Amino acid sequence: MPRRVLFIAALHHPEILLQERRAAPDATRSPLFPSSMGQHFWELAFRNAGYELDVFWRNLPGYGSRNISRLRTAVYRNRWTPGRVGAALLQRLPPRWQPDLLRRNQLLLAQAQRFQPDIIWLSGDNREILPDTLARLKREHDCALIYVTGVSPIVFSQAIERAAAPLYDLVLVNDYYHGVPWLELGAKRMECLPYVAIDPEVHIPQPVTDAPDAHLCDVGFVGTLLPNNLYSERVAALESLRDFDLGIWSMHEAPASLRSFQRGSALGLTMMQTLSSVKISINVHGDFMRYGGNMRLFECAALGSFQLVDDRPGVHEWFRDGEHLVTYSDHADLREKVRYYLAHDEERERIAAAARAHVLAHHRYDQRLARVEALLGEE
Repeated sequence: MPRRVLFIAALHHPEILLQERRAAPDATRSPLFPSSMGQHFWELAFRNAGYELDVFWRNLPGYGSRNISRLRTAVYRNRWTPGRVGAALLQRLPPRWQPDLLRRNQLLLAQAQRFQPDIIWLSGDNREILPDTLARLKREHDCALIYVTGVSPIVFSQAIERAAAPLYDLVLVNDYYHGVPWLELGAKRMECLPYVAIDPEVHIPQPVTDAPDAHLCDVGFVGTLLPNNLYSERVAALESLRDFDLGIWSMHEAPASLRSFQRGSALGLTMMQTLSSVKISINVHGDFMRYGGNMRLFECAALGSFQLVDDRPGVHEWFRDGEHLVTYSDHADLREKVRYYLAHDEERERIAAAARAHVLAHHRYDQRLARVEALLGEE
């Protein structure tokens, strides 16, 4: 009998998922996650390995319709809005005073009872699922609980996430430094895979000849720039390059200093076209990722995009500096290397090609899944 995995996650970009579900040729293979979310690639890896999958959307309301068409993609702006104020106040209420949250937990238990999971895959930033609910899931289904996060528990985690840490059989992190605090909070095991990787059938370099003119630039960046307290190093690095042919793509607002360089958002195929088209991709980790290992690190490599990356320990663990990518130490070094590699096309293209071959050989999602299976087997 195939093993069953129940994803518990918050749905982002619901409009993309609805579009991709309509386009799916086979209803039985209709996607659970939109291709703009990293969980999509884990979904494909699990399916290809013969697992049965289901998902519980924890950010859908507990009462009323749970149709995903009710959700809207959140766009971050550097200002307070009534919605942000309301959400912040609601998070401060004890769970017993939040009937809708309690209802979501009841719905999860009922869904798990129907599905009978062997593995619970809980995505980070969990604001809804209570420790008592997770304990009951483990007790009733004798399932493994995997907690998957790309951020630091010191900076980002919710109180209910920290309280549930002793229930986590395995915590998967990108950044090694994020994993250690989860062990201190009581998690049984932590592994820095990192859990992001590439899918050879999806992450395919796009022809530059197909790119709109707006996607053609010397130096490009795709990602989030706000709030400043989380991405100040990223913003400062890009500010140092404003006299170059710079393009920025973000679904969120850009700070005023960089707004004139923003050329739109880039998700899914648009993201792949953008990264395939720029001559140099700038990859600066968030301020909270001191070890490194963001999703773009591997995506850029798979798309044949030459990248200049801020110097982080994990970058050197997974790639060879000067062979698969190039790191920089400060803004003067970044500017000097931008100038150098814009003037040396063949060297830039050779490094980008080597990076693609490297991730195809060593950083695929099927390989990550095999490691997770081994870890669970050891448990």
